[in-house]
Amino acid sequence: MKDNQPGDLLITSPAFEEEGNIPAKYTCEGEEISPPIKIKNIPDGTRTLAIVAEDPDAPRGIFDHWVAWNIPVSASIEENTAAGTRGVNDSGKTGYHGPCPPEGSHRYYFYVYALDAELELAPGAGKKALLKAIAPHILSKGSLMARYQKLKK
Repeated sequence: MKDNQPGDLLITSPAFEEEGNIPAKYTCEGEEISPPIKIKNIPDGTRTLAIVAEDPDAPRGIFDHWVAWNIPVSASIEENTAAGTRGVNDSGKTGYHGPCPPEGSHRYYFYVYALDAELELAPGAGKKALLKAIAPHILSKGSLMARYQKLKK
């Protein structure tokens, strides 16, 4: 269960529930497009948003699926979006890389950050560089966790 603090962003998706299952459409077994994300409680002074999606259950440690920043401030990040500046994920590509666990059910965390600045970070930067760049600019953050297990063996 989420441990939201007062003032945190409230992150939801019309495609799946908190701790629910991610539909195959958003995975390697479907269209592999980014899911729609809804954002509430965006604080005044927010100039941009950033998003990171990761799988902490990957066999070799955390696997980054989505890294993006300088997303225009909005109450939603639309499905299949290329909004903002895209960073590199752990598949070596930019943009969204859908869940594709090698075995079992994995957890996928979608973190959204409300920032007080537009970042001067080169396209294709990774999560580590993004987290360092956003650290002094975070006004609020929130997360959504869902699961996926391959349908086909």
